[in-house]
Amino acid sequence: MPERMVVIGGVAAGMSAAAKARRVNREMEIVAYEKSGYVSYGSCGIPYFIKGDIEDVPDLVVRTPEQFARSGIEVHVHHEVLKVDTEGRTVLVRDLETGQEFGDHYDKLILTTGGRATKPPIPGIDLKHIYTLRVVEDAVAVRSFLRERKPERAVIVGGGYIGLEMAEALSPYVSDLTVVEMLPQVLPNMDEEFATMAAEEIQRNGVKLALESPVEAFDGRNGEVRAVIAGGKTYPADLVILSVGVRPNAALARDAGIALGPTGAVAVNDRQETNVPGVYSAGDVAEAYHLVTGKPAYIPLGTTANKQGRVAGENAAGGKATFGGVVGTAVVKVFGLEVARTGLTVREAEKEGFDVASATIKSISRAHYYPGHKPLHVKLVFERGTKRLLGAQMVGQEGAALRIDVLAAALHAHWTVEDVGNLDMAYAPPFAPVWDPILIAANVAKK
Repeated sequence: MPERMVVIGGVAAGMSAAAKARRVNREMEIVAYEKSGYVSYGSCGIPYFIKGDIEDVPDLVVRTPEQFARSGIEVHVHHEVLKVDTEGRTVLVRDLETGQEFGDHYDKLILTTGGRATKPPIPGIDLKHIYTLRVVEDAVAVRSFLRERKPERAVIVGGGYIGLEMAEALSPYVSDLTVVEMLPQVLPNMDEEFATMAAEEIQRNGVKLALESPVEAFDGRNGEVRAVIAGGKTYPADLVILSVGVRPNAALARDAGIALGPTGAVAVNDRQETNVPGVYSAGDVAEAYHLVTGKPAYIPLGTTANKQGRVAGENAAGGKATFGGVVGTAVVKVFGLEVARTGLTVREAEKEGFDVASATIKSISRAHYYPGHKPLHVKLVFERGTKRLLGAQMVGQEGAALRIDVLAAALHAHWTVEDVGNLDMAYAPPFAPVWDPILIAANVAKK
C-alpha cells in the first residue's frame, strides 16, 4: 500500500508541504485537515482586504480544496485535529459542521497548526466587536461590520506590523482612530529612531497614538464594546482590533510528546523533522534557525512558512531537502512609508552579547537632479571589531522595500560592512543616485 501523509493545518506551510510532497511522490496518499473554512490563502493580505484594496475573498485564495483534489490531495475544511497519537500513528479529528469525531492513520505527519493571536486575560475582552486577525473569517467579519454598522470610533491595541497596517485599513472608515501601545514605541522590532518615523507618519494621517498605555479593561454596553481603558485614560470605541502578538499554536504538539524549543515553538532540524520519527513541522508553529545569532528563533512570517513547508513536504515524501535558516527580513507599508528591517537591531544585538556599532545615514532614493526623489534613511548594525554586518533598517517613501533584500543577502553570506561597501550596484537616475544609500551607509560604517 502507498504511504499516507496527514497534514494538520492548511494555510501557507501546510499546503506548500502537500503540494511539494505530491510533486515528489505521485503515489503517496495526502490528506489535509484545516480548522477554518479556507486553505492556501494570503493571510498577509487581510488588512488590504478589509480596507477594500482587495475586493473579494477569492482574490486572497491561491488554491481551493477542489483544485487540490484535482492533483490528488484530499482537503477537509472545518475539520479540527484534536489529538495526535505518535505511537499508534493516528489522529483524532472532529468535523466542526456535524460534530462527528473519527480517527485517521498516517505514515508521515506534518504539523502546521500556525500561530494564535495573543488574547490576554483583560476584563471585558470577550465583548462583541473586539477582533483578532488570523483567518479569512476574521477579515470578513471586520469588513462586514465596517460597511454595515459604519462605526465612528475605533481603537487598535498594539503598534506592531498588523496594528500599523490596520491603522491604514481602518482610516477611510472611522473618523476617530487611536492606536494604543504599552511600549514606549511602535514597531518594537525596530530601533527607536526608525520606529519614531513610522509613528509620525500615522499621526500625519490623522491617527491618534497613545504610547506607554497598557490596556487595563474594555468597557461595554449590551454585550458590545464601547471603550478601551488604557494608561489611565478612556478611549471610546465601537470597534477594537486586538493586535498584541502571535504565539505558536503548539498545544497539540506538546500534548503528543513532540518537543518544543526554547522559544515555545516546535523544535525542528534543518530537514523540518521533530524529535518524533515521521513527524515534521513548519510555519508559524515551528522554530527557525537564525543565521546571525546561530540560535533557534520564532519569527512567524509567510515567506518562512512557505519555504519550511516545501522542505517538510519533500522530505516526508522521500526527498532530501534542507532549510537554511532566516535573518528576520520584513517590510511593512505604513501609509506613505516603506519600513523595512533585516537581521538584528542594536538592542537585539546587544542582548545577544555582540560588541555593537551602527551607522545611520539620510540619503535620497534617486539621483538628486531627477524629479520625484524622496528621502531614504538607512541604518547598518555591525560588530565593532570584525565589522561583520548584523542587521539593517530602512525607512522611506520609496526605495526601502526592495533595497533591504540586498542586505538580507549580505547577512546570509556573513559579509562585513566592507564587503557591502564594495558592491557593484545598479545605477540610473530614475532608480538610484550614483552612490546608492546602501553604499553610503557602508562607507560611513567603515570609518
